[in-house]
Amino acid sequence: MSSRAKHITVLVSNDLQHDQRVAKVCETLLGMGFRLSLVGRMLPDSKPMQRPYETRRFHLPFRTGALFYTVLQFRLFFYLLVKRTDIILANDLDTLLPAFIIARLRGKELVYDSHEYFTEAEGLTNRPFPKRVWLAVEGFIFPKLKHVFTVNETIAGIYRALYHVPVRVVRNIPMLQQPAQAADRKTLGLADGESVILLQGAFIDPDRGGMELVQSMQWVKQAVLFVIGTGRDLDAMKREVVRLNLESSVRFIPKLPYQELRAYTAIADVGVSLDKPLHLNYAYSLPNKVFDYIHAGVPLLVSDLPELRRMVETHNVGKIVRAVTPEDIAKALNEMLQSQERVQWRQNALKAREVLNWQNESLVLREVYAQLV
Repeated sequence: MSSRAKHITVLVSNDLQHDQRVAKVCETLLGMGFRLSLVGRMLPDSKPMQRPYETRRFHLPFRTGALFYTVLQFRLFFYLLVKRTDIILANDLDTLLPAFIIARLRGKELVYDSHEYFTEAEGLTNRPFPKRVWLAVEGFIFPKLKHVFTVNETIAGIYRALYHVPVRVVRNIPMLQQPAQAADRKTLGLADGESVILLQGAFIDPDRGGMELVQSMQWVKQAVLFVIGTGRDLDAMKREVVRLNLESSVRFIPKLPYQELRAYTAIADVGVSLDKPLHLNYAYSLPNKVFDYIHAGVPLLVSDLPELRRMVETHNVGKIVRAVTPEDIAKALNEMLQSQERVQWRQNALKAREVLNWQNESLVLREVYAQLV
């Protein structure tokens, strides 16, 4: 690669390991001929990384809260102040302020990728002061941005209306690749004829339907629920499994590397995404797991949110549950598992992945970055 190729510094606030969107973006940019540095933070359980570009993870004294975000801003600011780079890519609002200041001070190009409706996230609900701070940061910087991406059309429309800047949509869709080798059902102790329901995610938090899904398993026939991932609601969900004597019907598996997760997804009969519209960030979300299910040919059961409804109805890949209650979820799951439409939903999902894939989605990225080469 030419030493004169332009350099992009990519900023995130996580530990880099499981951010599939950022990994795909970096791979795309590397393929376009850019040099890259990916910058995040180190956590106690962070594992060594090998990437075909530079990575840097800061050791920070705080993990959450105002002190974490304050220290992060300063670390990123001073890092960028001396970093030899041409373009700064800020992922999410918590990295945008130092990126913006340095881009202005040093005359660098700035790209912003908003992975969610940050100021309406669950963590800011009923917390007026931090919400006002982030809104002030966003309101000051956003109207001055030239290159902005976000994860779905609903959030993009909100930003366009608020700040009158062009916002492009790049959904977090998997690469189109060979189907994963399915996990072995016998090794997992699944009986013949026993269906698999799957909830996967890095943020299985309150108000995302996990608790109601567990409770629904009281009435779902001949099925096992696999919950794979991490999140703040998991401990409560595990206690509920014990309380309802559902140990034989619900299994919890810690967060897996992406390729291992694909093996579990491949054996699922239904993949669920049940966010509740109690926070606007959830109401307007289009979770990554939805695309993982589609790529595995797994029919969807989703809550009635705009982006999820659009996905299911456009591609006819499953059902929409009208209310996120245990009873409604159980009814929908039983109907799906007994439905003659299951074969058609699977075929439609596999057809949809030929369109809904990173190879197609990244064309939007390539168009913008081609102007910055």
